[in-house]
Amino acid sequence: MSQPARRAVAAPYDAHRHIGVLPSFPFYGGPPINPDTTAASTVADFRRSLDEQGVERALVLPNYGVPDPDVAFALNDLALEAAAADDRVRCGLWVSPKSSDAARNDRALALAAESGVAALKTSFLLGGGVDDPDCAVELERIFTTAAELGLVVHVHTSPGAASDVDRVGGLVETYGDATRIHLVHLGGGMSGHLKLIGGRFFDWVEAGKQVWTDTSWAVGFAPAWLVAEVERRGVGHDRVLFATDVPWGDFAGEHARLAAASGDGEIARLFFRDNFEALYGAA
Repeated sequence: MSQPARRAVAAPYDAHRHIGVLPSFPFYGGPPINPDTTAASTVADFRRSLDEQGVERALVLPNYGVPDPDVAFALNDLALEAAAADDRVRCGLWVSPKSSDAARNDRALALAAESGVAALKTSFLLGGGVDDPDCAVELERIFTTAAELGLVVHVHTSPGAASDVDRVGGLVETYGDATRIHLVHLGGGMSGHLKLIGGRFFDWVEAGKQVWTDTSWAVGFAPAWLVAEVERRGVGHDRVLFATDVPWGDFAGEHARLAAASGDGEIARLFFRDNFEALYGAA
């Protein structure tokens, strides 16, 4: 794709950032810690972070990561509040693939048609798996509800275990014809990048699957290779999003990596702004 000269994108749209502060937790057998030091605890804090970083539009999601399901579910109200308070913001609601969270999902999905909701966020970091029979019913509910309401399902990826793209990719195969799916973190780490950029992402797009990805957490080489493959294969330019994953990522680093790879032309405009608008729409 040609890249006519233009100014660098100065006011990006962020397709993946969180709201809410998590309680301390003894991760991996260590002492209780609070690693989300830049997390926004209030809507005012969240809006201030957009102003300070020059983010023009954003998708906000409940913060999650501690193995207490009530924590992330409780933050759905805060995400909804952020979307209602600021025209720049749309939100995603936390939902769980686990059968033990069915009642919690009932309450979350009852909010899915609210104004400002653009996505449902799920992850296997807190348990379950794509091929786990215990998750079959809730996954079906999540993806069919999203399709019915025109929402995106926002799915975490990371190397190995239940979040590996080898397994999460099964959701694209099963639901990607009817439901729009956003696989975060470019497949998750070195292995995920090699699998997605090396073929799977582009193969899915060419097969008509409704799949997007973002470059948050991307290993240094990956954004430049992604752009090269987009240009070589001639597809995917409309399926890549800028995202920070704040507070788990940092705006300056995420922005610099993707800006260096995408330049200041049409691809940069698509990645930083237009693809967000096409996927998540007007606030």
